[in-house]
Amino acid sequence: MKARQLALVMAAALSLGACSSLNPFASGDSKNKALMPLTNPVAITETWNVRLGNAGVFVLQPAQVNGAVFAADSEGDVVRVESGRTVWKTRLKTTVSGGVGASADLVVVGTPKGEVIALDAASGEIKWRVAISAEVLAPPAVSDGIIVVRAADSRLFGLDPADGKRRWMYQRATPSLSLRSAAGVVLDRNAILAGFPGGKLAAISPANGSLMWEGTVAVPRGATELERMADITSLPVVGSRATCAVAYQGRVACFDMSNGSTLWTRDLSSSRGLDLDEKHVFVTDDKGAVHALDISSGASAWKQDLLAGRGTGRPLASGEHVVVGDGDGYVHLLRKDDGSLVGRQRAASSPILADLQRAAGDIIVQTRDGNIAAVNVK
Repeated sequence: MKARQLALVMAAALSLGACSSLNPFASGDSKNKALMPLTNPVAITETWNVRLGNAGVFVLQPAQVNGAVFAADSEGDVVRVESGRTVWKTRLKTTVSGGVGASADLVVVGTPKGEVIALDAASGEIKWRVAISAEVLAPPAVSDGIIVVRAADSRLFGLDPADGKRRWMYQRATPSLSLRSAAGVVLDRNAILAGFPGGKLAAISPANGSLMWEGTVAVPRGATELERMADITSLPVVGSRATCAVAYQGRVACFDMSNGSTLWTRDLSSSRGLDLDEKHVFVTDDKGAVHALDISSGASAWKQDLLAGRGTGRPLASGEHVVVGDGDGYVHLLRKDDGSLVGRQRAASSPILADLQRAAGDIIVQTRDGNIAAVNVK
């Protein structure tokens, strides 16, 4: 069985590796669709830019806490940046494949060999290192009470922030073929939200790792295992009105956070992800087009397909705009009300594969080649 699973994973990697819309680890930086000129664009300025090492074959996410930005590169350098100034840099002397997760006290990263490393957020000093015996591709979710690490095999580990000691492990059956994903989990008040291969969204107790409820985002369909892949490869999002997730070769689905009952579903495939505000759910589909769906019903509000074919990433709702990065290192602004393209700024020449983050009024960008930039909409 292990040999068969390995063969299927390798087949999936070969099948999906050439297409950035299907493979979160693809470069997305060749033959991207040309950009059209903008009329009277909204001004976007670069607040600061810090150079770090590249992400290699991994997708490394920056994290921000109280205006401080934490980032890592694949060679093991971890930094704290404030207003463009590097406060500290710690060299771990090991490859980093999953990160960064952070709280006010700790910065946590993972390695391909299954090591989880925690650093002091104020000083960069290494606090502890523990092994979970599985590759870590996703940024750990960090809070004062629990650290949740997602392994590449979709197991979740609940670790004690004080010393990394394992409190619990959550495991579920997964399909033999699945997409390689850097998606982690969301820590929300009283639940951990995680999407899984096979199209399931689970709410898990932070206290003991028990399942609270499970919702179906997508139902696998097709004659072959490749056709039946319906994986959730991006973070779910939690709002005051709904909890939503999206699956590759599947649907967007929104749920009642209290009990997991389905509010609505909409056929739309995405491996990139989604975000929401009080009115809309914003989704980047597998071609790179950005959609806005009514949060109450899932009905289409608008679709912006001028960014299709550009390796468009996960959308970020920010103020009056939706912000997305692309495979050529551009940050694009779309109006929330109609989806029109109203601004752009190039953060670097390499692809933006990591999710955009908010920090102290800026949008934080980490590119594949190691530029950490903050951009601001005027």
